[in-house]
Amino acid sequence: MKNTHDTKLIFELSKPGCRGAVLPACDVPSPDGGCDASDWLPADALADAPPALPEVTEPQVVRHFVNLSQQNMSVDTHFYPLGSCTMKYNPKRNERAAAMPGFNEVHPYQPEETIQGMLEMLYELQEILNEISGLDACCLQPAAGAHGELTALLVAAAYFKDRDFKDRGEHRTKVLVPDNAHGTNPASAAMAGFDTVTVKTNPDGGVCMEDFRAKLDSDIAVFMITNPNTVGIFESNMQELADEVHAHGGLIYLDGANMNAILGITRPGDWGRAGTGGADMQHYNPHKTFSGPHGGGGPGAGPICVVEKLAPYLPAPMVVKKETGYSLDYDRPKAMGRVRAFFGNTGVLLRAYCYLRTHGPEGLKEVSENAVLNANYLLAKVKHFLPVPQGGRCMHEFVASASKLKSERGISAMDIAKRLLDYGYHAPTVYFPMTVKEAIMVEPTETESKETLDAFAETLFRITEEEAELLHDAPHTTTISRPNEVQAARNPCLSCR
Repeated sequence: MKNTHDTKLIFELSKPGCRGAVLPACDVPSPDGGCDASDWLPADALADAPPALPEVTEPQVVRHFVNLSQQNMSVDTHFYPLGSCTMKYNPKRNERAAAMPGFNEVHPYQPEETIQGMLEMLYELQEILNEISGLDACCLQPAAGAHGELTALLVAAAYFKDRDFKDRGEHRTKVLVPDNAHGTNPASAAMAGFDTVTVKTNPDGGVCMEDFRAKLDSDIAVFMITNPNTVGIFESNMQELADEVHAHGGLIYLDGANMNAILGITRPGDWGRAGTGGADMQHYNPHKTFSGPHGGGGPGAGPICVVEKLAPYLPAPMVVKKETGYSLDYDRPKAMGRVRAFFGNTGVLLRAYCYLRTHGPEGLKEVSENAVLNANYLLAKVKHFLPVPQGGRCMHEFVASASKLKSERGISAMDIAKRLLDYGYHAPTVYFPMTVKEAIMVEPTETESKETLDAFAETLFRITEEEAELLHDAPHTTTISRPNEVQAARNPCLSCR
């Protein structure tokens, strides 16, 4: 039964004088003997009035947020096939480990000798991530995947600046990005001071080698590539791409968003031909690949790994192992500067560490095999009524198209996504990548059962058989049906009153 009263705005529930807690009067005397803040704080440090916070009781606060949370979907309550985001189940044992006092109550200013357990965990995580990627050095500081992208590109900028300083003519400005890449790629390149050049993809979803070669020159700094790519296909020309970028003196950056498809099977650092190397840099999304919670914009992590020649430019500090124990190494003269306060979100990193140690090398390989199996099983179930333009086989995800339904019956990808909410499924990603018309991007992950996938495929088919008018007004069972999302984005009406 829905509680509609307590889901009003918290300020609408507010009533003057209500309190969740009543604090005792201040008993810390000022030098003058008084206890009022104005007696011992300078006038310019005092606010003119108390903050305009809602005045509610503790039960009201609890009911408000619990009832709001029950209107959301989550990986604990629903199937969440959000393509490109890898929303897989978060093991509760990892949550318990992250909550252990020895980790959860560590203060960043504690002496290193008192946090050896934390430093040992971070050091071992660095080593594990290096091994999985086939690269040499790791930085755990970045706070998200996009932040990892930016950090890696800043490392590349520092590397080329250093080479340019040595009169080697390494003043490079271009970053090549495929047209089906995540939108954060060109944004990260721009923030790092590079010019983005878009490379076309073929109808099969892979990089167009002709266009790639036409735009490859001595001015290239980095080629950013997601592999497996956004349409769920492994780049068949990866060796050639890596070799040709390296032949022009550039670096390969791997967007590690889709590592869930290749763990324990192939390593990005090995993708070039013998002696030339593959990826030079990559980031991880622990919240995707290693089952940490996404956080809804909250704490995250985006560790990066790099080849040996880029290691000196990684942000300080890094965890190092010495004879006396584990330590934070700040003495790195070529480091590009810090990108994060202290050492990042260690609770997220700890969850990833627990996941990795639980599975081990063979378990990680099985994760990827099952993720690929589930995606191909679901693709085979739906391609007859929702065509998949790019490939009859996929890696961890696939992109179907509602283009035919749109032209013949007026049913759009958004209609299907909204109607799925009525059936208790979170919608897949829609309208991305833009290279596929009416895109419906599905990633089932390895943590879902065959029964769940069968039920989801049956629901998708049922929706495509429903009347278009019913779908245009969907969802019908949610608190808010279908707002004008474009208008809301362009003309937001924000109020806490």
